[in-house]
Amino acid sequence: METVTGYVGHIVFRNEENGYTVFHLENDDGEVTCVGNFNFINEGEMLELTGEYVNHNVYGTQLKVSSHVVKEPEDLVSIERYLGSGAVKGVGAALAGRIVKKFKEDTFRIIEEEPERLAEVKGISERKAREIAEQVEEKKDMRKAMIYLQKYGISTRLAAKIYQYYGMRVYKVLEENPYQLADNIEGVGFKTADEIAARIGIHTDSDYRIKSGLFYTLQQAVGEGHIYLPEKVLVRRAGELLGVEIQDISKHVMDLCIEKKTVMKEGEDGIRIYPAHYYYLELNTAKMLHDLNIDCEMPEDMMERRLRKVEETEQIELDAMQHKAVIESIKHGLLVLTGGPGTGKTTTINTMIRFFDSEGMSILLAAPTGRAAKRMTEATGYEAQTIHRLLEVNVNPEETDSVGGFMRNRQNPLEADVIIIDEMSMVDLPLMHALLSAVVPGTRLVLVGDVDQLPSVGPGSVLKDIITSECFPVVTLTRIFRQAGESDIVVNAHKINAGEPVVLDNKSRDFFFLRRQDADTIIGVAIMLIQKKLPRYVGAQPSEIQVMTPTRKGLLGVERLNTILQRYLNPQDPKKAEQEINGRLFREGDKVMQIKNNYQLEWEVTTKFGLTVDKGVGVFNGDMGVIREINQYTENIEVEFDEGRRVKYGFDAVEELELAYAITVHKSQGSEYPAVIIPLLQGPRLLYNRNLLYTAVTRAKKCLTIIGSDTVFQEMIQNKNEQARYTSLAERIREFRDRI
Repeated sequence: METVTGYVGHIVFRNEENGYTVFHLENDDGEVTCVGNFNFINEGEMLELTGEYVNHNVYGTQLKVSSHVVKEPEDLVSIERYLGSGAVKGVGAALAGRIVKKFKEDTFRIIEEEPERLAEVKGISERKAREIAEQVEEKKDMRKAMIYLQKYGISTRLAAKIYQYYGMRVYKVLEENPYQLADNIEGVGFKTADEIAARIGIHTDSDYRIKSGLFYTLQQAVGEGHIYLPEKVLVRRAGELLGVEIQDISKHVMDLCIEKKTVMKEGEDGIRIYPAHYYYLELNTAKMLHDLNIDCEMPEDMMERRLRKVEETEQIELDAMQHKAVIESIKHGLLVLTGGPGTGKTTTINTMIRFFDSEGMSILLAAPTGRAAKRMTEATGYEAQTIHRLLEVNVNPEETDSVGGFMRNRQNPLEADVIIIDEMSMVDLPLMHALLSAVVPGTRLVLVGDVDQLPSVGPGSVLKDIITSECFPVVTLTRIFRQAGESDIVVNAHKINAGEPVVLDNKSRDFFFLRRQDADTIIGVAIMLIQKKLPRYVGAQPSEIQVMTPTRKGLLGVERLNTILQRYLNPQDPKKAEQEINGRLFREGDKVMQIKNNYQLEWEVTTKFGLTVDKGVGVFNGDMGVIREINQYTENIEVEFDEGRRVKYGFDAVEELELAYAITVHKSQGSEYPAVIIPLLQGPRLLYNRNLLYTAVTRAKKCLTIIGSDTVFQEMIQNKNEQARYTSLAERIREFRDRI
């Protein structure tokens, strides 16, 4: 280990999130490039660094810093450099020179003890003198607070966030109620706050702890898709989390209600506890759906005449249910169109579009994911976009005209006569609320989806609840059309959905079942298919072939599969940069997926010469891309998503990415792939159900291969158990109907 002392010259790069910094340290021996994690260092500061010299293949010799101490500048040159470096706002090089010339070695003592004397220097008023003193003092206070927080096992990155939020109140907050951190600081969950509280000595049955634990349990339930929890379930779950028996639940829940964090409501299953935000999202969504359901005044015979004319002109043949769906979309302000694969949903949508177009009406098409929107565009010939893009994701959610991160809202609604949304089963409650907020009553809204697919990844069960409410027109298409009927993928999907056994004789051209009973053998077969057989068979790149599995953990879970598939499908290569981050290895050429909505991430589309042709913000849960570049110097990973959108992630932000050679069936929603491989061995009964299998099968466009146990496959068809979601949108909708 080496120890060097000097002052910070030029800061080359700094990541504000994790404090990772590259800078030049200057001393009598010259200049050395230093890298490491630092909080709040400024050019001009005097540092004592401990670390070891490493040789970077591009940037040469660097000091990799393991620890550092901020030192008071000792000589006059250092003091002057520090003050004039920008470390103290409003003090430039010239003013710093005058201060040091006046007070010499006494400069810092004067600033700390007699700051009013700074006014003796030309160019400094009494007010400015006070400001300078406050800044110097604050830096001192901040360092003390950071050291205090680190005593409780808080990382420097998190400590910086906490100090920025609370300032000098941090001591009081931690001593009185550290659970506040979970409410106020992003990145601090209940568990972190609980650890801090335990170290401070707060009792396990304290009111603060129980309240915070109850609210945390509700938030976790939202992550599982629930909008509320029945009181009994909440007590049981929170009791398990806290390790205490909760005696007086109603008192704590009432306290949370008074703080406007929760809403308590009587329901069919007893008392329900909602996180307040989601209760009002559901209530407002129900109200807005109700307001859109306006009947059209056009006589029915006129509708029929005009529709027949469109059918003749466009040479479209509709069956009775498709015809009914189009008529219902003309009649009503809101229509739900549902049906499985191959039942003619696309033809029906196309006819609606042609009809409304012939009436001179403006139409907008959207879907929840980029892939689904692209498919919609290809199928209709009209431009479709993601719902997020339709609503115009805002770069800066703090802007006053932005609501919920979108520029399109009640004040700035969408300008259209008809809006058609596809893949509605994927739309969660927050996104539905944002969409409806931007739709004016009088606009026709057509919701298209397959209600038998898995529910949305996010909270709620929107499509199912709208249908269950029985308050809006719903048309269900059931007939499989001849062309689709030639596909065993489509035929078998419908058999699965109906609970009928599927014949696995491998006489099919697009539905294959390879019986294997060992996990490693299954993985070996999958790799062989991806590398050799399937690309030629379906006319696609190996990267377009998707492995899908029901679980994250286990021998055939996403995590293990990705590690193995990465090794074979994108092996180590001296030409490919790679980086291990938090125990996960990323390599150039890796297939990756965004696993949470990030409305702030900027993307751009460039030509091969680097000219920007499009740019925007927002990358969303389920978006898939390829790692194009890993830059160890700037600590960035560049990912290219669909349509050439390139996004740069700092190394600290890659928790939003994971390898996507294999994905869960849940994450596949809204996407189609030329070929899909499903490894299948015994798993949890609650998860291995008909609903999941049906969703997985319908993701394959040209070829589906299941490798594994035929017993498990047939059992899944018979297993109708699916995890019920605690939602009440259907009830809220009925309440509005009954008020009329």
